[in-house]
Amino acid sequence: MPEKIQTFTDKKIANGFAEPQGATITEQGVNFAVYSQYAEQIFLLLFDKADAPPTDIISMPGKTSNVWHVLVHGVKPGQLYAFKATGKYDPKNGFRFNPHKCLLDPYARAITGKFVDQQGLLFAFDTASHKKDLQMDERDNTLLVPKAIVTDENFDWQMDKPPAIPFEELIIYEAHLKGFTAHKSSQVSHPGTYLGFIEKIPHLQKLGVNAVELLPIFESHTQHWLRQKKLVNYWGYDSIGFFAPESSYSTDEYPGCQTREFKMLVRELHKAGIEVILDVVYNHTGEENELGPTICFRGIDNQTYYALEGPANAPYRFYRNNAGTGNILNIENPQALRFVLDSLRYWVNVMHVDGFRFDLATILGYQKGTFQPHSPFFEKIKSDPALKNVKLIAEPWDLTTYQLGNFPPKWAEWNDKFRDTVRRFVRGDEDQVRDLAYRISGSEDIFGKKNSPCHSINFITAHDGFTLRDLFSYEKKHNEANGENNRDGMDENFSCNCGVEGVADDAEILDRRKRLAKNAVCCLLFSIGTPMISGGDEFFRTQRGNNNAYCQDNDLTHFDWNLLQQFADIFSFFQKAIRFRKQNPIFRKTNFFTGLDHNKNQVPDIKWYDENLHSPDWNDPQRKILCYLIDAGESKSATDDYLLFFILNSDKKDYDVKIPNLKNHIWRRVIDTGKNPDEEIIIEPEKQLEWQAPQYPVRGQSVVVLKTQKTAVDSSYFLG
Repeated sequence: MPEKIQTFTDKKIANGFAEPQGATITEQGVNFAVYSQYAEQIFLLLFDKADAPPTDIISMPGKTSNVWHVLVHGVKPGQLYAFKATGKYDPKNGFRFNPHKCLLDPYARAITGKFVDQQGLLFAFDTASHKKDLQMDERDNTLLVPKAIVTDENFDWQMDKPPAIPFEELIIYEAHLKGFTAHKSSQVSHPGTYLGFIEKIPHLQKLGVNAVELLPIFESHTQHWLRQKKLVNYWGYDSIGFFAPESSYSTDEYPGCQTREFKMLVRELHKAGIEVILDVVYNHTGEENELGPTICFRGIDNQTYYALEGPANAPYRFYRNNAGTGNILNIENPQALRFVLDSLRYWVNVMHVDGFRFDLATILGYQKGTFQPHSPFFEKIKSDPALKNVKLIAEPWDLTTYQLGNFPPKWAEWNDKFRDTVRRFVRGDEDQVRDLAYRISGSEDIFGKKNSPCHSINFITAHDGFTLRDLFSYEKKHNEANGENNRDGMDENFSCNCGVEGVADDAEILDRRKRLAKNAVCCLLFSIGTPMISGGDEFFRTQRGNNNAYCQDNDLTHFDWNLLQQFADIFSFFQKAIRFRKQNPIFRKTNFFTGLDHNKNQVPDIKWYDENLHSPDWNDPQRKILCYLIDAGESKSATDDYLLFFILNSDKKDYDVKIPNLKNHIWRRVIDTGKNPDEEIIIEPEKQLEWQAPQYPVRGQSVVVLKTQKTAVDSSYFLG
């Protein structure tokens, strides 16, 4: 039997209260509350320093509906604390209590630093024993582990209001908070931090995006096996503090300053008219499988927080692994569900974020172990006052299920079919034209039952995979630096290297790579749906062919701002393409095209053509060119009534494409990616080239966009 935990304190204590969970500041001191259904006793430990012995160990006297609680008088913001729990150590039956291990509060608002193992002390079992997790480790790790910090939530929000941008207006910029400014070329005062990110807000404004989707900023854990390879969990997808901003992204001015500095970032982004969407990971935690560390949930209430399984003689020893990371949260347990919802509410109500992108979101919809679009999680969000109106974006799959298009009506979803189809079309694959038509017109085949194309988050690249530059510079992944013999990461990227693998000095190859990238940008920004840009693509950032840089916290992943000048034409193209999208409401449609003439002007809202103005042969696998005419008018006025004609050519050969012959109309060229940078995109009407010929010469592998406006005296279009 383990030694009994010795308690001592000279502070006045009271039972306190069970709600809310976590550490709550009161007039008398601080109330601490933590849920554990199966613990025999919970102890609160107070510290003056994270690496010093506790100043107080208090047996929590109150227990209400499995919530242990105590009010400690005289405690103030900045207090460091942790828990210990006693109970059964019987892993076969799901019990993993170990009184020798110091535990993080699941509701911790800030954490003093990173959990790093030393000599196996972070594990509740004896890592040297042949019994593995069945043998308890009786060494104490109190001095080793970081501690939770009592935080004061007071902050000068300066009348902050959410931008409240409709989904159809969003242009999302996905970025890693540290990587955005960590490179010395960023020239910010606090590189790699929340405050450093603030200094680069003018870049986002100049680019024209209006939402930032930040890779996980919850306090995360780097696994011991990664540290042994001198790598880190850079992306942060192994969360351990679901209420705590990542401490390493702070200036470390004082313990807990990460909370204030994150709020400053949100406030300043809002001032710039930019929403904040957090990439969140509620499907699993950083404690891994049964051979992982005991940091928080496993030691406080293993059976409540984790979905467990096992054979008849050990029914709860192992962890369900639908996320591929060792464990998944037991979202079907009321406390685990409540924990997730409390965390979401905190980030909305206290931290003022505008929405969430849910990693492996299908796991959150589990009911009886399978995905259900009306599961308790979705139903509670739908009715929650704080959550029902924020942006909700799903990654609609996990290791066992794929549910694109099947999430509840208000949820948007990452559309990987858009990504793959556009990649394959742009590089010149056969048999892509039919699917491309669906993708650029809003993916009605997928999202039709939601009645809005805005639920499709369209993207070509993201943090996971090649950058835009690498997509057209590498045929194969090059992940050797990850230490897994290049076995990790996706094998099928639908990429092409344009003739040379990696860096190329040939001007023709570089020109083609840029042209293909710009073609992809056109497909992204001029499609119906909500576009997402991967940060750094706007100045041709490279990861040298690494398509799974999750563990690379170095110059491979840090944004090299020198490229902004080197590839000024790429940035200019992005910038102008975004402006063109904003100028044309048709790209922000909230309903699908019908192919009908709604404006009574002899033009359907969309009409598809081949290069000869005939209907495309959708069944021709050799077809690599697609043209279409959009009635872009949003009203009956002459200034708003206009047409757009698109030519998407992924064939290597040139075409003379017939263009619609319209009475009293003159076409003007807006975009031609086959031209030189100073001619390829001109969005000012007075500078656009007029085109009166019946045909337009289209270069191989290029995109052309023409625009014509109806004259005031003309009452209808007459197609020739």
